[in-house]
Amino acid sequence: MAVFVLDRRKKPLMPCSEKRARLLLERGRARVHRLVPFTIRLVDRTQEESALQPLLVKLDPGSKTTGIAVVREDESADEETGEIQRQVHVLWLAQLVHRGQQISETLAVRRAFRRRRRGANLRYRAPRFLNRSRPKGWLAPSLRHRVETTLSWVRRLQRLAPISGISQELVRFDPQALENPEISGIEYQQGTLAGYEVREYLLEKWGRQCAYCGATDVPLQIEHIHPKARGGSDRVSNLTLACAPCNHAKGAQDVRVFLAKDPQRLARILEQAKRPLHDAAAVNSTRWSLFEALKATGLPVETGSGARTKFNRVRLGLPKTHALDAVCVGVTHAVFDWDRPTLQIKATGRGGYQRTRLDRFGFPRGYLTRQKRHFGFQTGDMVRAEVPKGKKTGTYVGRVAVRASGSFNIQTREEVIQGIAHRYCTLLQRADGYGYSWIKRAC
Repeated sequence: MAVFVLDRRKKPLMPCSEKRARLLLERGRARVHRLVPFTIRLVDRTQEESALQPLLVKLDPGSKTTGIAVVREDESADEETGEIQRQVHVLWLAQLVHRGQQISETLAVRRAFRRRRRGANLRYRAPRFLNRSRPKGWLAPSLRHRVETTLSWVRRLQRLAPISGISQELVRFDPQALENPEISGIEYQQGTLAGYEVREYLLEKWGRQCAYCGATDVPLQIEHIHPKARGGSDRVSNLTLACAPCNHAKGAQDVRVFLAKDPQRLARILEQAKRPLHDAAAVNSTRWSLFEALKATGLPVETGSGARTKFNRVRLGLPKTHALDAVCVGVTHAVFDWDRPTLQIKATGRGGYQRTRLDRFGFPRGYLTRQKRHFGFQTGDMVRAEVPKGKKTGTYVGRVAVRASGSFNIQTREEVIQGIAHRYCTLLQRADGYGYSWIKRAC
């Protein structure tokens, strides 16, 4: 994994290897600036004295997880065709886990409590409707969170590396080709991406299983719900997935005839055929907001479709991960140094203002302390605990959960260590609203 480097004025320089960072630290030419992501700061060099190369941040936005990659691109001409080839050298990989679902559930609980209070205390208040206006471009808090956390990490990477551009997967699918397969322009329909849009959409929509028998981990074929031989169209609302035996058994029958003895499955298929993807809807709701926010950074933004991302990944033989999907966004002909560990960044928040624990009926069942920091530590800080004696003798590094009593819990990579006294803890990095862990290499 590349190490981010800053000059003595905290301006970004080119990332270096772990070996070089270790030598700079041993020789006293650098100081540790931040542990995660690991960043060093040189004490004898400025940005003007260094040679910089343009780096690119690639993003694969998702409803639950966003892939992030910092890469360096080279362009070269193909010897046979003369076509410009874009070669990607991977420097840093991460996947950002959003907490949109948690925000949605928290707001639902708060809404229920608010309704109870109003019903109990303002029973005869005259009803009011449409007394709140929403600004243009408004997004629900769970969706706004996805945009803001992604933008926050792009800005953070700008402070750590000489980023000169952004590449974003703007659309998961090409809706024009999906809704109107008869679109004019034969080159558009029969290019190298032909079929990838529809197939990927159906795999996501139908849960990668046979719609008729529920078989998984088997080769799936695209199947017409209303047979094409009987006038069925190629629209995605008329397509599903079926294993080879079910597809052969159904043949040219209408789905209502084929599943006449299984009305529940028939009703579920007909309903699912008209239902849009929930995750795709969330991504579609935020994609343009994220695009406009990225453009506001002043960097050039390149866009690409999800089908092209999958096409690049399959063609290059890369494993399926969120971070490597980000590497494959946009025009990519070759990828080097992709076999790197991935930093998982989980959005944890910075705590809440609620100081009272409530039961399921909305009555108090416990109270929290008024202050978040105890003995110089706050929940979410990264600490090192060295316990010299007792049952928990050892050294533990991880995320701390504080108590007013001074008995802390430490979440390490393997387990939670409970009851560690505060006097054994040393602060490594302050809480920033995220939890960090490492994912093994993708190979």
